[in-house]
Amino acid sequence: GPVPTPSARDHALLSLEQWHAVRETWPARWPAGLIVANDIDVEPLRSDLRRLALIVLQFPKWTDGRAYSQARLLRARLGYRGELRATGEVLVDMLPQLQRTGFDAVQLRHDQSLDSAQRALRFFAGHYQGDLLQPQPAFARDVANDLTRHQAALRAEADAFAGQGI
Repeated sequence: GPVPTPSARDHALLSLEQWHAVRETWPARWPAGLIVANDIDVEPLRSDLRRLALIVLQFPKWTDGRAYSQARLLRARLGYRGELRATGEVLVDMLPQLQRTGFDAVQLRHDQSLDSAQRALRFFAGHYQGDLLQPQPAFARDVANDLTRHQAALRAEADAFAGQGI
């Protein structure tokens, strides 16, 4: 199993238990990464966030969305600016919501396609509710302009594939 008190090294990825064991002695010049189970309250991490370059949030099942809430809290309430990575049962269909709640990296489940994932991030021109990417709700912004920009991007993508027989 994991070493209970790992030696300090730059960009080490630690379990929460390991981090608690070494956080007082961890060199400030070495950012660390932290793996957090989806049933852990992230609020107590507030004082450690500036020392963490990466937080990995886990989706043990694709139907369990607690890590979405953790990400939203880390970004919106606690102001975390490092990388938030989703791991576990991460499906392509989840990517728009992962992006909206603050994730900026994913490790897709083994049977998921990177091409499909990239397309999934372009499915929707916008959302009615505000989120971390667009804090204003639709009624408070120029939705017509948002839609025009989205359609232009889709046309440009289609033009890039024109004549390729796909």
